Amino acid sequence: MNTTHAAAADTSTLSYTQSGVNYDLIDPLKVAAQRAAAATGAHLLKHGFSEVLASRGESAYVVDVGPFYLASIVECLGSKTLVADEMFRLTGKVYYDSIAQDTIAMAINDLITVGATPLVVQAYWGAGGSDWFSDAERAQALVAGWKRACDVCGVAWGGGETPALAGIVAEGRIDLAASCTGLINPKERLSVGDKLAPGDAIVMLASSGIHANGLSLARKLVERLPNGYLTEVQPGLTYGDALLAPTVLYSPVTEALYKAGITPHYCANITGHGWRKLLRHPAAHTYRIHSVPEVTPVLKFIQQHAHQDMREAYSTLNMGAGFALFVRAEDAAKTVAVAQAQGVQALIAGHVEAGPKRLLIEPLGIEFGDDALQLR
Repeated sequence: MNTTHAAAADTSTLSYTQSGVNYDLIDPLKVAAQRAAAATGAHLLKHGFSEVLASRGESAYVVDVGPFYLASIVECLGSKTLVADEMFRLTGKVYYDSIAQDTIAMAINDLITVGATPLVVQAYWGAGGSDWFSDAERAQALVAGWKRACDVCGVAWGGGETPALAGIVAEGRIDLAASCTGLINPKERLSVGDKLAPGDAIVMLASSGIHANGLSLARKLVERLPNGYLTEVQPGLTYGDALLAPTVLYSPVTEALYKAGITPHYCANITGHGWRKLLRHPAAHTYRIHSVPEVTPVLKFIQQHAHQDMREAYSTLNMGAGFALFVRAEDAAKTVAVAQAQGVQALIAGHVEAGPKRLLIEPLGIEFGDDALQLR
């Protein structure tokens, strides 16, 4: 692909909405679905169970089954497979081992926000036709990567579904998703923000790149690049390879924190909506950020070539931070040490204050208010 003329001519800002993803249209449906779903929680009572009401609108749903809590989540990968398919066409390299990790990470990184230990993962691999599964190298890479991610997280792969959906999924494509069930035991590990309070520290865990959010924007940007996916982000690293770095699996960190005696007061998986996800909890708090992590090269590259200002970039992409832990101030330094012992870089990024609901990223002069994230 050669689009030198487009790259030279187009210096306008490329937003996430322009790439085809408009949360102003998507989020109202999520809110409507949550309100309808809330009325169904009463069905648990006839089984002797009850829902944890505070988990409604969080990243995972929690049920009280008596001696412990059960948490569950389903998540899809999104459009990252399209990058893998195009890079295979350009280079002959199969990327579905890392794509498998991305898919599991989407589910597990959500599940652990509520304090759960992941137990079981189920797979959903919906292909555009039976022919997708005839490519043995690609199919085996998906299987091997899926198992390896399960082993990293210590979860059982329970089973899955592999439908051939000609006419629904495009020919030659596959739609990947995962569901995950976890255990919160003891119950004190529950993390739905009821203990979140002024004075808590905000610890950020580093991302490995774009993860699996913002890919619609990243793919749209290819039209502006002189060599498409083969454009170098830095010497020896192409744009396509950088995008396909697998998402970090954060459950080894949260499990290690529990073993170290640290129970987060709240957690946020920084995915869609970027850093606005730090505003997810419904309570009115001010989140003051005094230190930001190093932005990974591919995200710097996207921001530069999409001509995004800092506000647009931080409202869309993870910008170097894939997960946030809200912990007691006295646990902050230990939290960083525990994360780094698991191979995940971390830093104390800020703290929670009393005040109106807003996020202040002071080093960048960015403020997001109460209306920046509407998920409930």
